[in-house]
Amino acid sequence: MSYRVGLIIGSLSSTSINRRLSKAITKLAPPELEFVEIGIGELPLYNSDLDANLPEAVVRLKQSIESSDALLIVTPEYNRSVPGPLKNALDWGSRPWGQNSFTRKPTGIIGASIGKIGTAVAQNSLRPVLAFLDAPQMSAPEAYITFDPEVYGEDGTVHDESSKEFLTQWTSEYAAFVTRVLANAPGHIG
Repeated sequence: MSYRVGLIIGSLSSTSINRRLSKAITKLAPPELEFVEIGIGELPLYNSDLDANLPEAVVRLKQSIESSDALLIVTPEYNRSVPGPLKNALDWGSRPWGQNSFTRKPTGIIGASIGKIGTAVAQNSLRPVLAFLDAPQMSAPEAYITFDPEVYGEDGTVHDESSKEFLTQWTSEYAAFVTRVLANAPGHIG
């Protein structure tokens, strides 16, 4: 089986270290995972006044999430929390009420920071939101990456063997998690 994984990068920056990390993950992941980036940069700020007539960018977001078998969120940490654009995408994807696109999507979270605790606080802030959205989460192994530009190349090449080994193992665990969740999902054909 192969799985379409919606890749959500929490940073809007084209030079984001988390974008670099996402390239490394897609290179090292098992072949059964096909990653497709879900863009969040064109979304307007969430406003319930727009629920009756969703903006086109929101429709694309929701369709992209719904057409994915699983989700992988690669996020930085901004001021000890989740970046605003990422939280905005989560809010739009779960609305209007009763039309939550995240329901039962197996979800992994990973992130990089130049700090020693990686993105631990942002990930901790994100978990209760995803739980409320009924998105099953891979809780272990956790991955808080301390970013080093010498280790993570712009093209996704990982130049340090232990970092490469860790990400390869983490992506294998993520693939196994996706398989387990989807095998037990109502209505899933596998």
